[in-house]
Amino acid sequence: MEKTLIILKPDALQRNMAGRIISRFEDKGFQILALKAMQIRRELAEEHYGVHKDKPFYPRLLSYITSSPVIVMVLQANNGIAVARKMMGATFGSNAEPGTIRGDFGLSNSFNLIHGSDSPEAAEFEIGLYFKPDELLGYERGNEKWIYDYSGDEPE
Repeated sequence: MEKTLIILKPDALQRNMAGRIISRFEDKGFQILALKAMQIRRELAEEHYGVHKDKPFYPRLLSYITSSPVIVMVLQANNGIAVARKMMGATFGSNAEPGTIRGDFGLSNSFNLIHGSDSPEAAEFEIGLYFKPDELLGYERGNEKWIYDYSGDEPE
């Protein structure tokens, strides 16, 4: 199982899409380990998006992500990072395929609704920025055996 950090960005909350987006992940079979609404302060945004510091869009990104509340969550699934990123769609809503979150709900190339970790290393770093270890809940789901085939060595 792989954890990923997902942020429903300001435009997702301002457009009242949080529930629909969260439902997509639950419908797919992701397990919610942590979830909270928050206002990202500038210092946290600078730490999270520091890899983009020298890019021309960096100031706009910081302004956007700190402009309004967000929902931050840790989700878990088999191959969770790749699956979540596929569900999110291409970064720019205008290029995202229908059926993806950005493809169904976004047109903007700036306001792209959602962030998801792009690697296990990024997920570990990002999760640590937003959640303390004891805030991640581990629990058994009653429907787990219907989400994955556990007949082999690894869940499929």
